[in-house]
Amino acid sequence: MPKVIKSKATPKTSRHPKGQRVGYVRVSTLDQNEHRQLEGIELDKTFLDKASGKDVKRPQLTAMLDFVREGDSVFCHSMDRLGRNLGDLRKLVDLMTERGISVHFLKEGLTFTGEDAPMANLMLSVMGAVAQFERDLIRERQREGIDLAKRAGAYKGRKRKFSPERAAELSRRLAEGEEKASLAREFGVNRATIYRYVGWAAMEVAALAKKPGTAKRVRTSSGAR
Repeated sequence: MPKVIKSKATPKTSRHPKGQRVGYVRVSTLDQNEHRQLEGIELDKTFLDKASGKDVKRPQLTAMLDFVREGDSVFCHSMDRLGRNLGDLRKLVDLMTERGISVHFLKEGLTFTGEDAPMANLMLSVMGAVAQFERDLIRERQREGIDLAKRAGAYKGRKRKFSPERAAELSRRLAEGEEKASLAREFGVNRATIYRYVGWAAMEVAALAKKPGTAKRVRTSSGAR
């Protein structure tokens, strides 16, 4: 009786070729401009969630994380579009880079990969803290505006937005030794806000220095660091 030779199982084909450019977009339920977030970026596939930044359930984010594989690149408009807060942002970026997936934030001009670079966690912490600081500051001003409106019976004027770019400029000028009082006047905030920001940034850097985090690679638009 002839010997039966079993053929080797055919390896499963991958879900998609390596090197896919994948976009993730999150907009609020009231925002109709979702296509502007990644405008001008060539993508192979895009995942869109319509949810607030506080919403834990983001089905398209889950689908995107399940879809991407080693060698892919994920593009987001900004850090606050991906993470609900700083801790969530760190977790998601680490989850992808550990799988060999690069993460690109267009607004901040940052790219995180799985390569070694000690500055990556620091940059992620600082830039993520800036975005979170802006959100907290906006909420604080909204509360102040509500109190003012209740007392005066009306809301007058528009609060100046403390954008991530302005926060980054503030951080730089503080590091250069400019007076906090003059910076507070120029940036339209009180000195308590300036001191709170300085303390927040210092705590982030101190916490990062004590944590034996995994090294990642971060690039800016000007090149690798």
